[in-house]
Amino acid sequence: MPHINDLYDFVITVFIVHDDKVLLVHHPRYDKWIPMGGHIELNEDPEEALFREIQEETGLNVKILSDKPSIEQTDTKFIYPPRYIDVHEANPPHKHIALVYFGKAENNRHTLSSEHSSIHWLGLDDLEKPEYALSDSVKFYCREAIKAAE
Repeated sequence: MPHINDLYDFVITVFIVHDDKVLLVHHPRYDKWIPMGGHIELNEDPEEALFREIQEETGLNVKILSDKPSIEQTDTKFIYPPRYIDVHEANPPHKHIALVYFGKAENNRHTLSSEHSSIHWLGLDDLEKPEYALSDSVKFYCREAIKAAE
């Protein structure tokens, strides 16, 4: 999806874990290994964007590692809160405000979206490998997601 605003757009990011490994994709436009995610479209809330992006980019069934009230009422929809929120560059000077979620996959049988060139499950030992050249923030989130999924 193209940028909605000139300076900032809201996006969701999800670090999906299975068997102590995190699923990352190689994004050809950025030439970086990153987690799943994307823009929150104008016609959806963050939770709808979260599950849409998971399905579009992986096809996995994922349990979000977050809690929300189980109260049912017609005038309020409770949504999963993110684990973290950050701001990062995306085609400077444009930036993304990322709602960062952690999730646990039922299995490791994913699909590869056409918007990515590769997809891999990475364990803790893989995070420092030079072929992935992960940013410090991605490594941090990967470690935290693996801990949260235990």
